[in-house]
Amino acid sequence: MQSGQLWDIFCTVIDNHGDLGVCWRLTRQLCDAGHRVRLWVDDASALSWMAPAAPQDPCIELFSWQQARQADVLQALPPADVWIEAFGCEIPESFVAQAVATRQRQPEWINLEYLSAEDWVARMHGLSSPVMSGPAKGWLKRFFYPGFTPNTGGLLRESTLLTRQQAFDRAAWRRQHAPQLPDKGLLVSLFCYEPAALDGLLQQLAGTSHQLLVTPGRPLAAVQQALATGSGGMPSLQWRALPYTDQEGFDAMLWACDINGVRGEDSLVRALWAGQPFVWHIYPQDDDAHHAKLDAFLDWLQAPQSLRRFHKIWNGIDSGPLPALDALTLADWRACTLAARQALMSQADLLTQLTGWTARAA
Repeated sequence: MQSGQLWDIFCTVIDNHGDLGVCWRLTRQLCDAGHRVRLWVDDASALSWMAPAAPQDPCIELFSWQQARQADVLQALPPADVWIEAFGCEIPESFVAQAVATRQRQPEWINLEYLSAEDWVARMHGLSSPVMSGPAKGWLKRFFYPGFTPNTGGLLRESTLLTRQQAFDRAAWRRQHAPQLPDKGLLVSLFCYEPAALDGLLQQLAGTSHQLLVTPGRPLAAVQQALATGSGGMPSLQWRALPYTDQEGFDAMLWACDINGVRGEDSLVRALWAGQPFVWHIYPQDDDAHHAKLDAFLDWLQAPQSLRRFHKIWNGIDSGPLPALDALTLADWRACTLAARQALMSQADLLTQLTGWTARAA
């Protein structure tokens, strides 16, 4: 692996910190591999809880998008070896112009795309495209597509993941965060937007010994709204609102719970690594393009029928009652997740593939 490179990663916070979460994981893994990173982000406020030690990390520099447009800042910076445009954001033209004026060869310029299991991802992964206008006209970008199969860019997976999981004290975590949970009660985490079938899940959990752990922000607001407007029986729901936590703490929650509700991209990948049953609330799109994206993922996952049904109702694609979260159903879902995780573990991770690209280009 090529080491000691300088990377510029550009991120705009669009999807409720999900984009920043992915970029921070990539930044952290690059540093662990011996690289240096300048992370340019339009709103870094979430790092105060997502990565509270970020300002003290000597191999990471944080910059605002405003600074990427300031000549005095740009003139003082050494040129980077790699540029990453994360999730369709475009590097400010002033930053590009400064680089064109002061360097003899372009950096490895990579557009890091969104995650999908759709068939076209493998066809698009690795393609290059010339810059057609602006100060960098004639330079090349390459498109890097994360994915679930060996012919895509893979998924972010730190080298210490399995070691951390094996050392995790699941029983101690559950005693601390759900001390009243009976031995046979399910511990359910909820990280979502506003699911169409949230009322159905709450009704299913109400009156049982199960406990729901609700993450802050939109999930908490959605649950509070559902409880305020729901029908009878909701007051018997056993639930707890969790505080914001760093990425390691989020992983621990996924490892400790019996079923995890996740959303977007970053938490979906972490749920796969956790190996527990999970339900994905995919980011909704106005043209319903997320329907095909969800179908492609469920096909890759080889999801059993009950898990497919739950996903379709949870995401508002189908209607009707949610499948019951009984022991046999969850055992089936867990076996599905573990089989998918085993397949992914045999593939090269995203960092290995990405740094392989830049090493060959150097």
